[in-house]
Amino acid sequence: MKKTGIIIIIVLILVVILAFVFLKDNKDDNLSNNEKEVGKMQIKSVFNHNEKIPNIYTCDGEDKSPEIFISEVPGGAKSLVLIVDDPDAPAGTWVHWLLWNIDPGIASIGENSIPVGAKQGMNDFKKLEYGGPCPPSGTHRYFFKVYALDIELDLEEGSSKEELEKAMKGHMLDKAELIGVYSRG
Repeated sequence: MKKTGIIIIIVLILVVILAFVFLKDNKDDNLSNNEKEVGKMQIKSVFNHNEKIPNIYTCDGEDKSPEIFISEVPGGAKSLVLIVDDPDAPAGTWVHWLLWNIDPGIASIGENSIPVGAKQGMNDFKKLEYGGPCPPSGTHRYFFKVYALDIELDLEEGSSKEELEKAMKGHMLDKAELIGVYSRG
């Protein structure tokens, strides 16, 4: 009797593991070919990946956006999207900046500036602008994500991150990510 119980438990564990592997593998299959991350595009800034964001770009400084450098944009890109958010915020992911319809030919977005023709979305500070890191406690990660799209987005300025991501669905050619960290005090 004990041997049968152990065999049943082992079989159940194997079924759960196989189900997890199957669902994980199929998650990527649900993306269209142009949504899979190719990974050639690059995003850089005045801080290095996983390093501290300088105070000047936070609520403890001048709260201005850092210069962003974008390279290796795919040839078929019609526009770029920039999303800056903080997944470590106590209330869930906090949106700091949304920009779309950025000209894919630009090499950088200047400090404290918006590219000509680009539109801004509503951040979680309820503003149409960059809102710098300002964590209530601890060290937070800030994700600067740039996406190359095969279209320009027909999306009203002031749209939310959810509306932006919905409009992007099925149009992503590539994505790059830069993570900066910040803590106050």
